[in-house]
Amino acid sequence: MSAEAADRVAAVTSGRPSTPLQTSWFEFLLDGSLLEKHLQKSNPDPASVQLIIQFLEQASKPSVNEQNQVQPPADNRRNRTLKLLALKVAAHMKWDLDALEKGLTIPVLNMLLNELLCVSKVPPGVKHVDLDLSTLPPTTAMAVVIYNRWAIRTIVLSSFPEKQTKPGPHQMNMLSIVQQEKEMTENILTVLKEQATDSISVLEGALQLKKDFYVHTLRTLDLLAADAAANGETESSTAGLRISADELHCQVHYDVGGIFFQQGCTDQSAYRKARDHFRQTKELLKKLDSTVHVHLDEKRLAGYWNACKALTEDCDSDSQTTAYDQINSLIRARSYQAVIEAFIKDNVSRSLPNNFRRSVLREFLYRVQQGESGLDEVCHKVCVCNAVRDALEGEVLSVRFQQLLLKPSKGMVDFILEVCTLSLEKERLSETTRRNLASFMKTLCESLEELPLLFVVSSHKLFMELLKEGRERKVLVEQMRKRSATINLSAKPLPSFYDIPASASVNIGQLEQQLILLLEPRRIRQILIELHGMAERPFWRVNSKWEVPPDYINVILGIKDNLTKDLVYILMAKGLHCISIKDFAHARQLFSACLELVTEFSPKLRQVMLNEMLLLEVRAHETKAAEGSKERPPPDLVSRVRGYLEMRIHDVPLRQVVGEECVAFMLNWRENDYLTLQVPPSLVMNNPYIKLGQLLASTCKELPGPKESRRTAKELWDVVVQICSVSIQHKRNHDGRVGLIKHRESSMGMLYRSKFITFIKKLREPLVLTTLISLFVRLHSIVRDDIVNEVTAEHLSIWPSSLPNIQAVDVEAVAVTVKELVSYALTLNPNNQSWLITQADIYFVTNQYSAALNLYLQAGAVCSDFFTKAVPPDVYTDQVLKRMIKCCSMMNCHTQVAVLCQFLREVDYMTAFKALQEQNSHDAMDSFYDYIWDVTILEYLTHIHHKRGETEKRQIAIKAIGQAELNTSNPEEVLQLAAQKRKKRFLQAMAKLYF
Repeated sequence: MSAEAADRVAAVTSGRPSTPLQTSWFEFLLDGSLLEKHLQKSNPDPASVQLIIQFLEQASKPSVNEQNQVQPPADNRRNRTLKLLALKVAAHMKWDLDALEKGLTIPVLNMLLNELLCVSKVPPGVKHVDLDLSTLPPTTAMAVVIYNRWAIRTIVLSSFPEKQTKPGPHQMNMLSIVQQEKEMTENILTVLKEQATDSISVLEGALQLKKDFYVHTLRTLDLLAADAAANGETESSTAGLRISADELHCQVHYDVGGIFFQQGCTDQSAYRKARDHFRQTKELLKKLDSTVHVHLDEKRLAGYWNACKALTEDCDSDSQTTAYDQINSLIRARSYQAVIEAFIKDNVSRSLPNNFRRSVLREFLYRVQQGESGLDEVCHKVCVCNAVRDALEGEVLSVRFQQLLLKPSKGMVDFILEVCTLSLEKERLSETTRRNLASFMKTLCESLEELPLLFVVSSHKLFMELLKEGRERKVLVEQMRKRSATINLSAKPLPSFYDIPASASVNIGQLEQQLILLLEPRRIRQILIELHGMAERPFWRVNSKWEVPPDYINVILGIKDNLTKDLVYILMAKGLHCISIKDFAHARQLFSACLELVTEFSPKLRQVMLNEMLLLEVRAHETKAAEGSKERPPPDLVSRVRGYLEMRIHDVPLRQVVGEECVAFMLNWRENDYLTLQVPPSLVMNNPYIKLGQLLASTCKELPGPKESRRTAKELWDVVVQICSVSIQHKRNHDGRVGLIKHRESSMGMLYRSKFITFIKKLREPLVLTTLISLFVRLHSIVRDDIVNEVTAEHLSIWPSSLPNIQAVDVEAVAVTVKELVSYALTLNPNNQSWLITQADIYFVTNQYSAALNLYLQAGAVCSDFFTKAVPPDVYTDQVLKRMIKCCSMMNCHTQVAVLCQFLREVDYMTAFKALQEQNSHDAMDSFYDYIWDVTILEYLTHIHHKRGETEKRQIAIKAIGQAELNTSNPEEVLQLAAQKRKKRFLQAMAKLYF
């Protein structure tokens, strides 16, 4: 059975609900009210334009008489109704030519609009230019305007280049139909172009009319169908949909401007006419309150307007001179140095689009071809300015710039460095811009063959600033020095990787240096061919840092041909090194070349390379995600990851890290359904990472629900407890007593704890990390058995509250894992308030009070816009506040303790009073009195300072208590507002102290 047949059978036999049947065209003939109901649907099927095509196709079908002769379509009631239905669909679309042109071919739209002219009673046989629109009924005049608008728009659209679609094998029988339609289109266009002047005259006449216009609606078309009613209402001034004069004039000015602009290439004066029409369009657009019936592309209008001003040298006609106008004025004035300066300034502001800048360069190159002298250097400088702009934005450098670097002069190199320096905003230089320009400088160095020019770049101040690491600069310069010392080993690229001739006899040492430095697969092969021609020895040992995974070493070293063995080993080692430094582009090149090489002789190595290329793509995508990209992985990559996880090829060496990262990848991108429902059970049993991934996915999947599942959570708990457990052996001591020996990294669990930690640090998904943090916090609390100093986290209730064999759990390992896990999570998202609170609790229970208070304050800051809003009560719970109080107390900051005591739901006066009695306070004491709103505490402060004879501090306390907003007689809202204001200010002051 073929694949297509199988797909059809599957589609028929599958249990999916069938899609609703499409409404057929003839059903609208049978039920007059069906069309309006159908068009009111949100996504009607067939769509509006498809209905028009079907109705007109059926109405225009030729008939066959009794003598079997083909006759024109009959003018009967059926066909008239079908044409009327097509018009009603267009009326429902409000005669939007944009939508009609996109969905209908020129012949079909021509038929539709001719039918509109017919039903609108446009006098037959009379040229439209001879009609007086002011005397015609409103809907008739509007039909003439719509037709002539379409005529000139079609002429303009037909002048745009259009890619021709090549018919496939299944389309060959349609060629005759396509050819017929093409001929019809060309005939219609010929007529329209002949009548273009008339159409323009008709539309210019419409612009003279100041009255509102009316266009046919479904209702007026229904009245036309009823002959008795049609003569009266449909010809009245208020029949149909009203289009204001300004709306119609705006649309007509835009369309007429388009045809004049198109004619400008043969008649320069047409550009001025186009400019005037576009100016009117812009003015009307500003004037209109509503543009419901105006369908134009404002970006295209802006482009037309700028082009017209440039072509008519009318940059002063607009009150606001744009950057485009300034550049065009400079070009006309032949102020080429000013153009270059403007481009350099634009590298900072980036207001000019790249395509405009490139068009200026093309204009200069055209002038050079026309024989204008002195422009060569200008072209080079503009090309440099554009290249620096591309580099700043991370774009690919143009071929013209790369050609310029083939024979650079010192003056050109100096100019490149000058442009780079002037193009940087030193005060607001982003890391991305710095990285892009540093990459550009490296490319520049790699392109320069002459050492003097290379040293001009490498000694420049900007080079030093961008490549801050001295080692990186040194390696780059040394690499360039070595390259320039050797002869050019490049060969003409050949279609196959294998067909590279050996050339250039140089000494082995130089070639080995080249082999170490190169990343281009073809040149690596070429050098190896030369080396093998000079000496027979294993060149994969040239660099001791070339390493391939131990899993593959035997397979690679088993290759009989020494050249191939060296090449496979070196390509793989260099590719793995590139991945480790996140140079994924070169890694792809190296791995692709290696795959091409091994495919010819080793299916096993081919699968190895496919696996490594999968790991490369996974790491590349995860790296982008870690840098802030929100782009989901392509479906192809997800499919390849699934394929790897399900692979059952037994004799292929597999690196466990590939499976590990594939599972982490699926968790990070929330492919929980696959991990929980679709993974084959045999894989779950045999691969510990898949088992772990499945349990994590199941637990996370059920967490957001109203009832948190405990069954999958219990399974995950048991697995993690086993990983953190140690094997216990009984051994008799010298005194005869039996003692316990614990072996830490035992294999009791499915993974060693170190490997488990490594796996965790490949996860990024917040819910997965929150789940693991929650699990380890619960485990940590159980093994520590310290109820007073427990660490808090989310979702603690889903885990068991006790352990049957607590002695087997390695307490130290659990404590270390909790700290590592939370610290790692915070590197991914330092603003997660739940993780911050957990980290703060860890510091608190280990008596690191300053660090704990810092994190408690951070947790409050991230969820209150740096304390400009109230901190939610579920973040600063009484437990958190009491821990903050203890932190302050342990650091002898007793005034802060008193202030924080007010934050509790019930003010802790005993702790506050005790703190205020302390005279050895390490905080600012009376400077915090402004943050106290509780009158009782302020009264106690006044009393205690009076008792001690501290007059100045007593006055500060009295001043604080005397504030009107703290008067206990105030309404509760005023008192609450005063408290909230002081809370925010106090927490901000604390943040400044501890952050």
